[in-house]
Amino acid sequence: MRIGVPKEIKNHEYRVGLTPESVAELVADGHELWVETQAGSGIGTDDADYEAAGATIKPDAASVFAGCDMIVKVKEPQAVERAMLRPGQILYTYLHLAPDPDQTNELIESGAVCIAYETVTSDSGGLPLLKPMSQVAGRLSIQAGANALQKENGGRGVLLGGVPGVNSGKVLIIGGGDVGYNAALMAVGMQADVTILERSNEVMAKLSYEFGVRANVERSTPAVLQQRLTEADLVIGAVLIPGAAAPKVVTREMLSTMKEGAVLVDVAIDQGGCFETSKATTHADPIYIVDGIVHYCVANMPGAVARTSTYALNAATVHHAKRIARMGWKDAMREDPHLLNGLNVCEGKLTIEAVAEAQGLDWVEASSVL
Repeated sequence: MRIGVPKEIKNHEYRVGLTPESVAELVADGHELWVETQAGSGIGTDDADYEAAGATIKPDAASVFAGCDMIVKVKEPQAVERAMLRPGQILYTYLHLAPDPDQTNELIESGAVCIAYETVTSDSGGLPLLKPMSQVAGRLSIQAGANALQKENGGRGVLLGGVPGVNSGKVLIIGGGDVGYNAALMAVGMQADVTILERSNEVMAKLSYEFGVRANVERSTPAVLQQRLTEADLVIGAVLIPGAAAPKVVTREMLSTMKEGAVLVDVAIDQGGCFETSKATTHADPIYIVDGIVHYCVANMPGAVARTSTYALNAATVHHAKRIARMGWKDAMREDPHLLNGLNVCEGKLTIEAVAEAQGLDWVEASSVL
């Protein structure tokens, strides 16, 4: 199979779909790799590194899309990229379709086979291709929130760790999954006053065991959430429903009860955001203020630490890329139902129920297209 790696074009997106090491693995399996020139510059690799791994360097994305059977990316294809997809071509990347009807419709129209990292599952019921970026985003959310709390950014002017004689900042984390857990690790490490809200008894038990007295773990109810919002300096939105639009757990009305200059970091923004007042921002312009509350809603947070993110992502994604390339997507999915769960759009059909419900579209069972 001929596999293509274009340079990412989303605002301040520096990650790349395949590292030179991953390219070398695929080349060793007998596949042909085409990489757009400077695709890896954001992670400190150049064309020579890819050539040494066995790739052919192409001058532009159009060449890569036109000549390859499978396209491996990081972020969802932008409009100009979607226009280059063709029927039967495999697209393997993050998609986050639920809040993005334009992308959904254009991928359906393209006739391509679109596999989303974020809905591939595992035997344990987790999302193994989403997990590494959830870990990165969770940890980054505290760094970003701490920066947004600085007075020059509109924040309250609070140092999360406090100093002797001055209380630590209060961090509220809504959701105790991979994002929430990693956010808590960082916040606790900075000596903040941390509270995690969660609904699952199993997850609450794990968090309580992990953090002990270093973080408060509470059952998330409307009343508890409302009270904790009034106390928080920094709120991390870490709510996820796999493949679906994120629920709006914090309404605009609730903002009026919060401290002026408090910060909301919406890590669920890729799925539409879990705060009613969230709108996607970029690394170039990450912050805006609503009703005195600072919002940080960057939709590709891990792109800020592109090298760490790319290598973490490849460790999770290259296995499936190799299987798809070796067997073809149909046989690979017949063999692995977890990979089948990653199929979101296939040759003109939507194959994921959560997106269909979010957008009012028809859909078919993924297994029916095999």
